[in-house]
Amino acid sequence: GAPDRALCASCLAGLLPPQGHRELADGTTVFTGLRSHGVARQTTLSLKRQGRTDVARPLTAPIAGAVAAALRSTAHDAVELVAVPSSRAAFRRRGYDPVLLVLRRAGLLPSARVLVSVREHAQQKMLDREARQLNLAGTMLARHPLGGRAFIVVDDVVTTGATLMEAARAIRSAGGEVLCAVALANTVRTLGDFEGSRHKLVTSPDDGTTVSKRGALVRPGSAGGDAPL
Repeated sequence: GAPDRALCASCLAGLLPPQGHRELADGTTVFTGLRSHGVARQTTLSLKRQGRTDVARPLTAPIAGAVAAALRSTAHDAVELVAVPSSRAAFRRRGYDPVLLVLRRAGLLPSARVLVSVREHAQQKMLDREARQLNLAGTMLARHPLGGRAFIVVDDVVTTGATLMEAARAIRSAGGEVLCAVALANTVRTLGDFEGSRHKLVTSPDDGTTVSKRGALVRPGSAGGDAPL
């Protein structure tokens, strides 16, 4: 809100990274840089949804700290970072990939051409916990066989972990090893937060089309092509 500032001094202070970690349902450990509330939440949403690429640089310290913690947790010598790919629709809407943008501005170079988004899906924010996993199942694919390679998967915000688990599944299916994951920000919700949601996925018995109650369309197995990098 300050004039001629992306983030004022008090907001920058709110981005001091309280680094932590959590474990996903598939056993993958996620190292996080920020708690997604207050200034941290507003800043990450501005980057993701409002085209505010000017706030990417202040977010480099939290993500770099989380990556450093992840690297310290493994004894592997050759570890590659891989960013969760944006869907084609999200990339067209934004014109950039938030995860790649922050990583590159932090001086962290993820491996290119590892994962691709192969179909569109409903927006995750309006779905309950079970529907989030169903919504993302089979949405990612490894571009090439990954045998003998070890990865740390990176995403912007982790809530239920459905996105990171789908990325990890795609890597493991191609023969790669997922050591752990990193997220810029961590959103912690209780089970009741999702049980109370009225936005669930409904599958048509006629053609297998899956929609949320807001009408976002997902066609399982539809062609997606390569996402821009």
